[in-house]
Amino acid sequence: MPLTIGLINASLPSYFPQRHGVFESARTMLDGMSKRDGYVIVEASDIPMDAIQARAAVAEVKAAGADFILLLHGGFTMGDVVREIARDSLPLGVWATPEPTLVDDVQLNNFVSLNMSMSIARGVRDMARNPVQWYLGAPDDAALVARLDQTLRALSARKALNGARIGVVGGLAPTFYNMEVSTDTLMQSLGVWVEHVDIHKMTDLMAAQDSAAVAAELAEMSDAAQVKGVSDAQMALTARAALALRAIAVEGGYDALAVSDWPALQENPGMHPGAAFSWLEEKDKLPVASEGDVLGAVTQLAVKALTGRVGCLLDMTSPDLERDQILMWHGGGGPLFMARDGVAWINHPMIGRGTKEGPVFGAIADYEFAHGPVTVVRVVRHGTAQFVVQGDVNEGPASGFTGCRGWVGSFSSDAKACTAADIVTTVMEQGLEHHFVLVPGHLEDVFSEFAGWCCMQPLDVIAAHSGLPKSVN
Repeated sequence: MPLTIGLINASLPSYFPQRHGVFESARTMLDGMSKRDGYVIVEASDIPMDAIQARAAVAEVKAAGADFILLLHGGFTMGDVVREIARDSLPLGVWATPEPTLVDDVQLNNFVSLNMSMSIARGVRDMARNPVQWYLGAPDDAALVARLDQTLRALSARKALNGARIGVVGGLAPTFYNMEVSTDTLMQSLGVWVEHVDIHKMTDLMAAQDSAAVAAELAEMSDAAQVKGVSDAQMALTARAALALRAIAVEGGYDALAVSDWPALQENPGMHPGAAFSWLEEKDKLPVASEGDVLGAVTQLAVKALTGRVGCLLDMTSPDLERDQILMWHGGGGPLFMARDGVAWINHPMIGRGTKEGPVFGAIADYEFAHGPVTVVRVVRHGTAQFVVQGDVNEGPASGFTGCRGWVGSFSSDAKACTAADIVTTVMEQGLEHHFVLVPGHLEDVFSEFAGWCCMQPLDVIAAHSGLPKSVN
């Protein structure tokens, strides 16, 4: 469902907003954003002049399905109007346009009104639980449009998560206690549902797949990436796994899956589904988190809602502090669009190694990430906190381990440069779970605003230091 913006125009009784076309030009700009990005706009019928009329305006836009109230100061707005609107818990933005002239008598007095409104809102609203964003600029101001666009993207992601469903197939990987999650807290924080699916449902569906459907899926996979050394039998099992997981997602109405990819599937039917994860993320845009990582799946859903693409779930595998880089890697999963060059389906390099048969149990995608800007994110602490840093994928000291991988450096957080040593210190001392989602582009600002609307605590980067870990929340 698209985000619905509840627009309330506000001003003292005055002809100045009309003379200067404030409401009309603002609506034209919003209509353009709506047409481009699919938002819905519902506008209050009247300009409220007091608290009673403001209450009616809020009720009107909420009845029309508003997810976000945008209070537009066309001219100076009285405090009782703002106070009443701010009392409602719906996400709120307050926008003031600049003065049309800087001589003679003041026409709109909008900045003072915006200042007063934000101060009043803080007095009547729990800003930690129900934030308010402010905007200052004309409808044709690029900075204003970018700021509002970021809010709408963030709120759209928040709405996408509220009611999202994650199917956990087979449960959490054995002893991965750090990835346990309180489903009650997660639902309370983000509105995300979690349901458990027995691993036998997956294996039974794999066995039941029609051979023609398996052959068709396998043909698509072979067209998308070269098969290198994987047996026909294992590739067929991979296609069966993809078909089975797709069926589970469709039947359960799941927006993402978290799958225990070891050790049960190595016993029956004798494979690893990493390539199936990659294929579903690439073809279906269905996030599939390995090892039953629910919050990894939540993070992937947030990234997908913000960018339209599924990020890659990875470990921070090998820091090179002298080069100020960290190798981000995983041996299963990862959408193919993130590859620098070609992609190959290869045998999982770890499952079966050291045995007589060797590492021939299941396929994974093998590629290096395209160079360029990236963001590394993780929703943590049962959905109540988040970690995000930006960086760049560049050449490293070696190609990296087999699987989906890339060397990330040039880190920054909150517009300040930080080192790989700082990131390692933070991961260890904040106790972050060992999966992170990497997505192309620098997205810290929009992800942080999304997290802010969801009332997640931002986990700050901790500077590298000697001695015991510093106290953190």
